[in-house]
Amino acid sequence: MAGQTAKLALEDGTVYTGRSFGASGETFGEVVFNTSMTGYQEVLTDPSYKGQIVAMTYPLIGNYGVNAVDCESPRPQVEGFIVRELSRLPSNFRSQGQLDDYLRKHNVLGLEGIDTRALVRRLRVRGSMNGVLSTSDLDNFSLVHKARSSPSIVGRDLVREVIPPRPFAWNEGFTNPLVTYLPPRPASHHVVALDFGMKHNILRCLVQVGCKVTVLPGTATADEVLAHRPDGIFLSNGPGDPAPLTYAIETIHRLAGKKPMFGICLGHQLIGLALGGRTFKLKFGHRGANQPVLNHCTNRVEITTQNHGFAVSMDDLPSDLEPTHMNLNDRTLEGMRHKRWPLFSVQYHPEASAGPHDSSYLFEQFRQLMG
Repeated sequence: MAGQTAKLALEDGTVYTGRSFGASGETFGEVVFNTSMTGYQEVLTDPSYKGQIVAMTYPLIGNYGVNAVDCESPRPQVEGFIVRELSRLPSNFRSQGQLDDYLRKHNVLGLEGIDTRALVRRLRVRGSMNGVLSTSDLDNFSLVHKARSSPSIVGRDLVREVIPPRPFAWNEGFTNPLVTYLPPRPASHHVVALDFGMKHNILRCLVQVGCKVTVLPGTATADEVLAHRPDGIFLSNGPGDPAPLTYAIETIHRLAGKKPMFGICLGHQLIGLALGGRTFKLKFGHRGANQPVLNHCTNRVEITTQNHGFAVSMDDLPSDLEPTHMNLNDRTLEGMRHKRWPLFSVQYHPEASAGPHDSSYLFEQFRQLMG
C-alpha cells in the first residue's frame, strides 16, 4: 500500500524523497525530531508542536494503532509527520484504527521511507530548520525556495492558534485503572489554569491531586484570573517562542506573588521573562521521553518527557529566582523557584503522557504549596 511520492526540503538545500501517508498536499513548518520510542499519538496531539513538522527517531511507527483515549488535545496539532517506516498492521488490544487513516481524517501530511537517521544527524549538526513537505510540488529547486521563504518560528505568536475560545471547567482525573502514579484526593483547592496550548493529562493530574480546575485562555488578564478567587494559578505548556507573548508576560508579572503559582514548559519560560529573565532558542531543542534532569534539591536524576525549543537563560536568571533542576545533556535550566514567593516552575513535562512518571511529585508539591 505504498503512497504517492512525497518530498521534504530543508532551507539548507537538502531534499529527501519518500512516500506519503495520511493526507496529500503541501505543508510548512520547523523540522524537529522526537526521540520517544512510543507515544506517537500523544506527540501528534500535543499543542506545543503547532508550527512544526515532527520526525520520529524510532524506526517503526504506527505498530499499536490509535485510539480515542491517548489524545492530548481534540485533534493532531503537528504540521507534518515523518517516520522511517509506517506500520499498517497495528496490533494492540486498545487499538481502534490505523495511524494512516487517523492522519488522513485530520488532513495531516505524513512522509515515510526516508533515512530519518540522516535527517536527525543533519538537524543535530545544523540545528532545527524550516522545511516544506509536499506531494503536489516535486521540483527540488522550487521546494527549497519555499522552505527558505517560509516564516520562522522565532517571533511568532503560535499560542493564539491553539488556546481555547472560552473558559471551561475540567473535573476528570485518571480513568484508566492501570494508571496509579498519583493517588486520588478529594477536591480541596481551586486552581485557575492559564491555557497556552495545554495537554489534557496536565488537567487530569491536577484533578487527581485534589484540585477543582477552571481553565482560562492564555490571553486572560490578571483581573480575570483573580476574579475566580483561585487558591493557586497554573501556567501551561504551549508552542513556539515565548518572547512575543507580551500579554501573557504582563499578566504573570501582575499575578506573581499574589497566589501560589506553578508553571510547566512555556509557562516556565513566561515566568522567567515576567520576572526579568531572558530566553533563547536552543540549537535543536529537547523532544522525547528520555531526557535526564538533575534535581538539585534531592541530588537525584529524573528521566523526563520534554518538548521545547527555547529555554530560560541560566546566566541571566534574576536574583530572586534560584535553579532547582538542570538538564544533564547540555546543562540548561530545567527548573526554578522564587526565594520568597510560593512560585516554582519546570521546563519539562511532569505529567508525561507518554513517558516516565519520575516527576509527578511536582503536582503534589503544588497542592502542598496551596495548603
